[in-house]
Amino acid sequence: AGTDGVSIVHVTLHTSVASVPGLLTTEAVTEKIRLMDQFLSSAGNVRRAIGVCALNPHGGEHGLFGNEEQLVIEPAVAHCHSEMNVSGPFPVDTLIRRAVLGEFDGVVAMYHDQGHIPIKLIGFDAAVNITLGLPLIRTSPTHGTAFDRAWRADRPATAAGMLEAIRMAEKMARRQT
Repeated sequence: AGTDGVSIVHVTLHTSVASVPGLLTTEAVTEKIRLMDQFLSSAGNVRRAIGVCALNPHGGEHGLFGNEEQLVIEPAVAHCHSEMNVSGPFPVDTLIRRAVLGEFDGVVAMYHDQGHIPIKLIGFDAAVNITLGLPLIRTSPTHGTAFDRAWRADRPATAAGMLEAIRMAEKMARRQT
């Protein structure tokens, strides 16, 4: 998902928050860092600065709030660091701000809402979901079908998100040719 020059990839997707720590592995985080690097490269981004989110508040405070940073995320960042411009883990609240200010081109979030909430706050109708790692281009609005807004005069649905998703797919297709 992404908007306004900020791209975010999620390590885990549609799963409960309670199950996230058990799904995080060094290999899974490494794979998502690589996918982000490949996406930024295919988008023509030369710098490809990637920031990786911590899972726990304040980055875990050296194990006080959890040890996933030390056991899973830091080894993945270290593994990728020699061949990619990647750093972290950082607390998500400050990392997203740093990305919006231009310090990072891509962000690796550990779970769905960790990445989706800030993107939707930055630009709800401009945010686009891109499924990476497929042999074809797949984009969609980040807000889903919006059935809760269909036919409502007080909160009308708009086509803005879908139009952005189509524009992004077209832009990606042009880069491939």
